[in-house]
Amino acid sequence: QVQLVESGGGLVQAGGSLRLSCAASGRTFSNYCMGWFRQAPGKEREFVAAISRTGGITFYTDSVKGRFTISRDNAKNTVYLQMNSLKPDDTAVYYCAASSSVGVPKTESRYDFWGQGTQVTVSS
Repeated sequence: QVQLVESGGGLVQAGGSLRLSCAASGRTFSNYCMGWFRQAPGKEREFVAAISRTGGITFYTDSVKGRFTISRDNAKNTVYLQMNSLKPDDTAVYYCAASSSVGVPKTESRYDFWGQGTQVTVSS
């Protein structure tokens, strides 16, 4: 089992920034690809970003490219999501997830463990 705990969410004005953190415990963190997903009210959960085991490969959904940056620190068992130039459409509960799948997956079904989520609210 891998336990994931997100933090760093909150209320921010449009154009502002937040950095989400996800602390992992349990199994060896560097054995897992990590991803961030989000779920807005009334919508399905969607992929935001993912990072490979070593951090050398990253993927983003189109709507956050150039604004969000995913990174990880394997020594601290933590993955981050730096969010800049936030928009009201970014309002959602953000979840981190860990995957043991080959490659760097972008689909929910390939993630094995999930955090409880952290709320991000962007006001206009």
